[in-house]
Amino acid sequence: MKKMSLQWRLTCIITIYIAVICGCLTMLVYKNGVYYIDSLKETVDARGDEKADDADEIYISIPEDNWDEFANDFSVQVYNNKTDYRKNSLIISAVLALLGGVATYFISGHALRPIREFSDKIEEVQAQNLADSRLEENKVKELNQLSVSYNKMLGRLSDAFEVQRQFTANAAHELRTPLALMQVQLDSYNSGQHPGSDADTVQTIKMVTEQNDRLSKMVKTLLDMSELQTVGRDETIMVDALVDEVLADLEPLAREKHVELTGNCEDITIVGSDILIYRLVYNLVENAIKYNHPGGQVTVSAFRKEKCVCLSVADTGNGIPEELRERVFEPFFRVDKSRSRALGGVGLGLALVYEIVRVHDGSITVRPNPSGGTVFEVMFTQ
Repeated sequence: MKKMSLQWRLTCIITIYIAVICGCLTMLVYKNGVYYIDSLKETVDARGDEKADDADEIYISIPEDNWDEFANDFSVQVYNNKTDYRKNSLIISAVLALLGGVATYFISGHALRPIREFSDKIEEVQAQNLADSRLEENKVKELNQLSVSYNKMLGRLSDAFEVQRQFTANAAHELRTPLALMQVQLDSYNSGQHPGSDADTVQTIKMVTEQNDRLSKMVKTLLDMSELQTVGRDETIMVDALVDEVLADLEPLAREKHVELTGNCEDITIVGSDILIYRLVYNLVENAIKYNHPGGQVTVSAFRKEKCVCLSVADTGNGIPEELRERVFEPFFRVDKSRSRALGGVGLGLALVYEIVRVHDGSITVRPNPSGGTVFEVMFTQ
């Protein structure tokens, strides 16, 4: 069961408190009223034979032969009055408790508004917008201290992320030079400059070349991910033309895998980085081709949906299990490790896609394709 919010907790507690206080007050007033009504009844039952000594005392003179009827009627009236008094008191108490609860709900809601705003601000925090997520000084003393602590935490996180990004960029830069030198030497072997090499040497050189190429791709992707923030994102991009370019570039791979490529894009534009959006579409379509069946199909669609531009890539492959759909964007995560390695992937393609979507303030979701396979859907707010 979903936990009750703090506002409803306060409302219920204070409403119960008001109801108990109203009930106790009602019972006290009721008992006091009943006491005096019963006293009046007892006074009348005493028949009042003796006249008051005080000349100013008011009394009722009732003939002797009408006294029994009067006493009976008076007793019935007293009982009815007590019953009505009790019922009305309980109704008034319930109404007061309800009104108190409603007032408490709105008053507590107003009092807790800074906490809701604080929660909404936390929901917007991302690794790249820590500086924009700082909270201003709050008038509530307790929340102000919380805001100060929160801002200090954001500062520490921002520094940590910056160190991490800088380390990744530096490591990627440093690795590129030795990898390039290794590739030059490997190319010299592969070009036939060493014809006396035996079969084992040739096999070893081939394996090292493949792994060096894989490592070079990984370093390039890491470098691209570390430099995403420095790329301008203010270009006007024709989505249909970009998709056609990606499909043309990947047509040889699609023919090799016997996969059909289809574009279905409306004449729409988005504002962003042409290089990054191209890489986004390229990675999604390349993955859809690699992990598809021979004779399968990859469909790229782009259309406007309300205030958003929707870009989707659908394939007819094996699909992704539901429990793994959110994890596919994690760096180096693989759904099928053996097949991914056989296809030469480094496990960073979808991680880069996720980062590109994020820096463009978009969102990406993974869902099953009704025709079999997977659909990656990217939403850009334009």
